[in-house]
Amino acid sequence: MSDSKVNMVAPPEGVVGEGFFATKLNDVVGLARANSLWPLPFATSCCGIEFMATMASHYDLARFGSERVSFSPRQADMLMVMGTISKKMAPILRQVYEQMSEPRWVISVGACACSGGIFDTYSVLQGIDKVIPVDVYVPGCPPRPEQIVDGVMKLQELVKSESVRRRSSPEYQELLASYNIK
Repeated sequence: MSDSKVNMVAPPEGVVGEGFFATKLNDVVGLARANSLWPLPFATSCCGIEFMATMASHYDLARFGSERVSFSPRQADMLMVMGTISKKMAPILRQVYEQMSEPRWVISVGACACSGGIFDTYSVLQGIDKVIPVDVYVPGCPPRPEQIVDGVMKLQELVKSESVRRRSSPEYQELLASYNIK
């Protein structure tokens, strides 16, 4: 890489003066959350291999603050569901989602997780949004690592612009209630 220029995160808009910087709490919290997402991979098939390539040195998801892959739902805030989810597996996926602390976000990676893919059968869940709410969809069979990185970047934009109080809003509570999640 011949260009040694480092891309820095732009600070939120605010009032700048000598020795101080003032901005809104929502903006600072959103910026911190967006650049420190801890992924929990829930990989069941070929999309999981693409996720491994995304985490490797060539694509390096660590550039986006997602270096620490967590395999404990209580220590993660970004659930990445990749691959075919059978109907028998749906309750486990839901349990993993419910064990994550708020705020939590979900990325559905690949055609199988998004819509059941080519498996239009009685045993395959036709999209994980039947059991848990999804924030970002990454289509493809399997999606390329660039697509997964793009999905994470889209989630970062959502997290940055999200209000600190959104998770306690009546709309969000209604969304969770539609999934029977308390």
